[in-house]
Amino acid sequence: MKQQLLEKFGEIFGEEGGEARVYFAPGRVNLIGEHTDYNGGHVFPCALTIGTYGVARKRKDRALHMYSLNFESLGVIESSLEELEPSREAGWTNYPKGVIWAFLQKGMEVTNGMDLLLFGNIPNGSGLSSSASVEVLTGFILRDMYGFRASNQDLALIGQYAENCYNGVNCGIMDQFAIAMGKAGSAIFLDTATMEYEYAPIALEGAKLVISCSNKKRGLGDSKYNERRSECETALAELQKVVDIRTLGDLDEEQFETYKGAIQDAVRVRRARHAVYENQRTIKAVAALKANDIEAFGRLMNASHVSLRDDYEVTGPELDTLVEEAWKVEGVIGSRMTGAGFGGCTVSLVKDGAIETFQEQVGRKYRETIGYDADFYVVEIGGGSVVL
Repeated sequence: MKQQLLEKFGEIFGEEGGEARVYFAPGRVNLIGEHTDYNGGHVFPCALTIGTYGVARKRKDRALHMYSLNFESLGVIESSLEELEPSREAGWTNYPKGVIWAFLQKGMEVTNGMDLLLFGNIPNGSGLSSSASVEVLTGFILRDMYGFRASNQDLALIGQYAENCYNGVNCGIMDQFAIAMGKAGSAIFLDTATMEYEYAPIALEGAKLVISCSNKKRGLGDSKYNERRSECETALAELQKVVDIRTLGDLDEEQFETYKGAIQDAVRVRRARHAVYENQRTIKAVAALKANDIEAFGRLMNASHVSLRDDYEVTGPELDTLVEEAWKVEGVIGSRMTGAGFGGCTVSLVKDGAIETFQEQVGRKYRETIGYDADFYVVEIGGGSVVL
């Protein structure tokens, strides 16, 4: 892969101009803990072995020349360090440009432009964090090019800042954190309120993670993502009038039921209930894994999807069909939507002997119900971002 990418880089940008280096940042899947990261709760994501590859070379001028093997018809998209403003015309390059802008905002001066070639084997628009993968990858490239003093955790925060303030998606920290801090064979149990985290080994003996991609494209910026966040913020402000909390994640189920009457709208009650109960499910799920109780983990995954469907209302017919058909397959331990929702993917824990049946049965029912195919990926838990 490395040699192929270097050859393609030379073909697109020429051999002159110094040495180009190859980098990789993974995608991520969240096993449980959805829409909790901006509500001060816990999340439980892991990095994947699929992700985004980048080949980069510093230029002598201030031009930015970017090319993606995933969007070859667009050719080389040219701009410069003087043009760090988000625009529709910039397309996918808004993500690396946003990170360059964020480095400048944080006082790390990027003085030279770059030639950048990207190739991602994450399904685009799938909910496996292709945009966060590009953001963290760009941070790794800039740190390597300039020797900036920035930890992997700093790169995650810079990527989130770029997504929030440059690209206008009010995301939490989970995606960038999982990608920058990933560890092979482990998921990350992260408290988003304190940034305290621990690695929890995932021993899936006799089972695999299967990602089912709905192939319904979605863009977070124009989805209801920001609306959900606003609803939770309003519910939190209402609760804070009657109980001393900083985030919805500070409440357990019993406390929520005691104080929920302070929330003045039935829809906001459901949104806040999801945030509180999902946080507690995540804590219980990690405890179940530590106790080697994979069946309990699966039941919590299923309950998570029901809450996301009924209380948070971010699933839709595509994701519901994938999950509800998965639940019917013998050998499926648990299944739920993953990511922001409104399309994207589900994650299922499937016994090895049932994987073929799962793909055939769920795939057939999905095509009959939705009218087009889903794609399936049997994935492994990978490490974080690296220079290759």
